[in-house]
Parts: sequence; C-alpha cells; structure tokens
Amino acid sequence: MKLRWILSGTALAMASGWALAQGAPESLLPPGFDDPAPAPAPAPAQAPAPSTAPAPRSGSSAPVSGPSSPVGSSSPAVSGVTGSSGSLDSGTTATIARLPTIEELAKMTPEEFEDALGLEPKFDIPAGSRRAAEKVGLMEVSEGGLAANAMAGVKPSLARKVLTGNRGMLVSRWGHILLRRALASRLDAPEGMNAADFAGLRASLLVRMGELDAARALAQDVDVDNYTAILTNAAFDAYVGTGDFTGICPVIVKRRATREDPQWEAANDICSAARGDGRAALQRLDRMLRQDKMADIDVLLAQRYAGAVGQSRRAVTIEWDKVNSMTPWRFGLATALGLSPPEKLVNLNDRRMSGAAALGPAISLADRAEASDHAGGFGILSSTAMIDLYSQIYADPDVEGELSGRAENLRRAYVLRDPAARSVAMQTLWNGAPNALERYSRQVLTAQAAARLPVDEKLADQSGDIIASMLTAGLDRNAARWAGIVDDGSQGWALLAVGAPGGTVEIDSGKVGSFVDDDDSPESRKSAFLVAGLAGLGRIDAGTRSDFDDRLSLDLNRKSRWSSYIDRAASQNRQAMVAMLAGLGMQGSGWDKMTPRHLYYIVSALRRVGLEAEARMIAAEAVARG
Repeated sequence: MKLRWILSGTALAMASGWALAQGAPESLLPPGFDDPAPAPAPAPAQAPAPSTAPAPRSGSSAPVSGPSSPVGSSSPAVSGVTGSSGSLDSGTTATIARLPTIEELAKMTPEEFEDALGLEPKFDIPAGSRRAAEKVGLMEVSEGGLAANAMAGVKPSLARKVLTGNRGMLVSRWGHILLRRALASRLDAPEGMNAADFAGLRASLLVRMGELDAARALAQDVDVDNYTAILTNAAFDAYVGTGDFTGICPVIVKRRATREDPQWEAANDICSAARGDGRAALQRLDRMLRQDKMADIDVLLAQRYAGAVGQSRRAVTIEWDKVNSMTPWRFGLATALGLSPPEKLVNLNDRRMSGAAALGPAISLADRAEASDHAGGFGILSSTAMIDLYSQIYADPDVEGELSGRAENLRRAYVLRDPAARSVAMQTLWNGAPNALERYSRQVLTAQAAARLPVDEKLADQSGDIIASMLTAGLDRNAARWAGIVDDGSQGWALLAVGAPGGTVEIDSGKVGSFVDDDDSPESRKSAFLVAGLAGLGRIDAGTRSDFDDRLSLDLNRKSRWSSYIDRAASQNRQAMVAMLAGLGMQGSGWDKMTPRHLYYIVSALRRVGLEAEARMIAAEAVARG
C-alpha cells in the first residue's frame, strides 16, 4: 500500500511538470551525418569565448583541461510553455492521458524511471568544468604533436575519406608511429567538420591500429555532452578494447539512444549493475541469453562482469570449449575478469588483439611478452616499453624456460665486458625469433643495447643488424658512428645512406650498383626500396635515379590519385594531411605489399613538410625489412 501511495504521488507530480519536458529532443546524430561535406553547426547564441585548455603533462593518459565555456547553453529552453490558458489546459489533459500506470511504474528499470520523470541529466559535467570542443587531442607542439592548425584548408570530405579508408594495418613501424602522432595531436577540425566527429574518426582509426589507450584518452578529451554518434561508437570500441567496461558508463547514460545492438544493451546492463541495480541487470542478461541475442559466451562474460561490479553472489562458469573465435568484446571482458583465453583463439597478428595483450595490466608477463613480439614490430610498443617488460620478467622468479632465457640474454647484451659477447647475446635474441616480424620486434628490444656497443672492426660483418636495431628506435646519430667500418655497398652502408643524417656516408651510382649486384632479396626489393628512398630524400642525382629506375623497373614517375593528393598536400605544407595520406599509402600485411613508387612519394612528401627524420626512418626500415 505504501508503494502505491508513493507511485501515485509520483504520477501526480509528473502531471504538473510533464509539459516542461515536451520540447523537441536533442538529436543524437552528428550534424550532417554521412554527408561528405557537412556544414558547420550554428554557434549558440551569446556563447562566451572558450578559454584555452592548459597543456597536458607528458606521459599522462588523458589531458588535464581547465574550465572553458560550454558549446551549448546550460539553461533549459522554456519557450512554448507560456501561452494561452486554453493551450496549456489541452496540453495538460493530453499529458495525463499518456502517464504510465502504477503497475507500469513499478516494473520500470532505473533508466526508464528517470526518463519517465524527466530526470535524465542534461549535462554530464558541471558548467564551470566544461571544455570547448576544439583543439581536441593529447599532444601539444611542445610535446611532439603537430600544430593545432595543421588541418587548415583541408576539405572535410577528404579528411573523412582518408581516416575511414585506413584499415589500421600499416607495413611500417615508423609509419605507424608517425600516424599515431598525427592522430593524437591536439588539432582543430577542418573547417566545416564537427569537432567531435573529427575526434571520433581519429579515435576509431587508433582503435584499428591497436592504439587502444590512445584512442580512449582521445575520446576522454571531449565532454560527453558534446559526443556525436561517431565519437560514441569510437569511444565504445576503445573502452571495450581496454577492458574498461565501467569507464564507458557516462557515455552510455548520456547517449543511450545512440545504439540498440546487443553489445550496447549488455554494456548498459553492466553499468546498471555498477550503479547498484545488479539484480535487475542480471535478469535482463538472463533474458538476453534465452533470446539468443548474443553468443552464449558473450552474455556469460557480461553476466560475470556485472556480478562482480554489482557484488552479486551468483556463480557464472566460463567455458571456452565451444568457442571458435576471439573478439574484442570477449578478450576485453575475459582479461578484465582475470581469465586467460585459450592461446589458440588469440590472433596476435590482429593489431587490436596484440595491443590489448601487450599492455593489459591484468595479463600475465608471459602472455604480454608473446604479444610484444608483434606489438613492437607494429609500432605499438616502444623500445623502452619492451625493455621495461623484460626487466619485470627477469626480476620475477616464477618465470622460467625460454622466456627467462630471453630476459637473461637481454641483460647479457648490456652488462658483458666483451663487445663481441654482447653482440652474440643480441644475435641469439634475433635469430631465436620464429618469423621476420618477431625478429624485427626483437631488434626493437635490443636497440638501446646496440647503441652502447663500441665501434669495433671485429663486428663489421654484423654491422648491418646492429645498425638496423639502433634505427628501430630512431638512434640515428649512434648508428652514424659506424660509418667508418661499413663496407661500401653493404647492408650497413645502405641503412646509413638513407637512415643517417645527410653526409654520413658517401653515395654515388657505383656504391648503389654494388648493393644492387649483391642483393638477394625477393625481386631485388631491398635495392628498389634503397633507390626509392634515396630519390625521395634527394640524395641521388636525376641521372642516377633514371638509370636505376630503368634497371629495376621502378616506374617512380607514374602518377595516381593518391600520389596527386599527397604531392599537393606537401606543396601546401600540410603536415597532418601528409602524415595521414602516408599512412593510407602504407597499408598492407607486409613489405611485399609495399611498392617502391609509394615509398618514394611518401619519403619525398615527408621531407618537404619538415618531417625528414621520419622520412629517413621509414626509408631505412624499408631497406632493412624489404
């Protein structure tokens, strides 16, 4: 009886206040969604100028922003409430007719109850703490980011195509690093593009690249009040990938109507459990399981997570026997719950999977090390991050076997007195890798140790691998010290010819010819990349370029739509667009998918916009891995 009186009072209160909630609902889709050239959203009336957000601290996962003006007015619109008494009476009568019954109110979820009462929060962040939806990103210029106006003059339709057209699988580690830098920079959106959409497109590409932490941090740099459908979807993927299923809850609460798919519903139930409504959340997940809306394993993992955050005593058993594939949803939930998915289901060639496995805090050291053999080569992990990981492995007495031996060899590469013995330790690490990608990742791991080696004639035969290892971490000046002992036309010479600062080694047609003559790579790919890299850097004359273009059938002068775009962007000094177009041109599963012509245009464009160091590293990587 008491509940009936409370609900009756609620219904009467709703009758008097319902008219205020009858204004048109705010659209959840971004302005001009799916329009290749969206018009800019109209500025709100009397909006104060936004204050500039302070720069984030280096190394932080999300920038710290100061107060700034909100994009929209914080006061609810009341136009249409005042009027003639006749219209008000008719509106009230219609409102009462639409009120839910007491029985319906009793069955409502907390979210449905809030909607019925009009209690859904209008803003997620207090007015004094809201940030302007502009210059979204993680890195200022002073922290290595690109200039905020780097996208000025770029057509929104082109920016959208370049970002959505990239699958995130780049052949080049250094191309990946450059693209991540561009995407994570604090940038203004191209004129005519919604700033939240631009952030969402960048975050979505970062997710596809396996840069899940960066994608999540980028999404967090936009207030939830300003989210669009594009940014909502990108944020959801980033939070799922990092196993942060409660972190996405503010977005789900504010943007609940954006999606209706089973994963979104299950995530909403997890959030309900975290808010204290665990029993109803588990009941809804039970219903989802009975209705076969999702695979059983997906619902069971969600139930176990919801039970954990909702402090439920229900036991949920997870069995992988009938599971044939691993998805980001399954991997994120499993690792967040401290479960180890079967190795046969985890495809570390998938960037999202290897990135999540290499960086997941709840994942074992052994599994992280295995993932690092992929993530390091992809560019997700730095040399320093890999060294930190192996330091933990070395210090853990429970780690045994081959992995312990790897950590010991890395230590020997640093501490042994004899340089030759240190080189042997590195060679053991490199040659113990089962394939080319993992061998290259091990060279990333040993970059700092290689840089500590003294230049020694006794190591001249190994100089190619030693120099290649240093260049994986951008240690070009350390690598340049070896210029005096490398043989002309050797692998070490070729790497310094494109990777070291200009003038480090002498370059002429004879030395290039010697390298080409001795090249035993498939289809002389290393030679083709060397010539393309030297031409792009402007380190060979037109005659030498033409001779080797004909000899190797490179066809460097042939134009395409992509080459015209990147050439035009370079001529207009648009760094960000050049970096994004370079990433678009480096897609593929391996260097056998890369053409010398694409490499030439990428290296040339990067050099012309002031990114010569990145151009050199990409060219050197091509020669090392071709």
